[in-house]
Amino acid sequence: MPNAAKLFAALGLAALGWIISDMIKPLVPFSVDFGYFNYVNACIGVLMGWLFLGPRAGEGVTSAINNGVTSAVAMVIVGVLVQGTNEMVRLSFARRYDSPIEAIAAIFEKSIDYGLILWDLQLILTLLGGAIAVALVVEMAGRRWR
Repeated sequence: MPNAAKLFAALGLAALGWIISDMIKPLVPFSVDFGYFNYVNACIGVLMGWLFLGPRAGEGVTSAINNGVTSAVAMVIVGVLVQGTNEMVRLSFARRYDSPIEAIAAIFEKSIDYGLILWDLQLILTLLGGAIAVALVVEMAGRRWR
């Protein structure tokens, strides 16, 4: 059922996903065509906000902060897996893999490689601070518009 908390969570995490995507681009050490990178990560933010953060609004400030951090971590994990899968598909069309099992294993290898790029203090602090701010706004929206 749509409500204000889900809407605020979806929009807030989408904006956070977009900002974090822009912060990741200079950290990538090699030349990459990012394509729809920002849009994909913003859509992941919408899904995490609507399905995970929004329904948990109204449980208190401490719970909101915990849910915000958890949703940010989930957003990063899903984003890294999606980007790893995208890279695996790209390499599959270039016939880099001999078997489907090798291609599936490559998803996790690529995801780990992408996850290591995210170990930047400014990126982590922005992600956590933004997630907490979004969660507090969602908590206020959940209390205001029940």
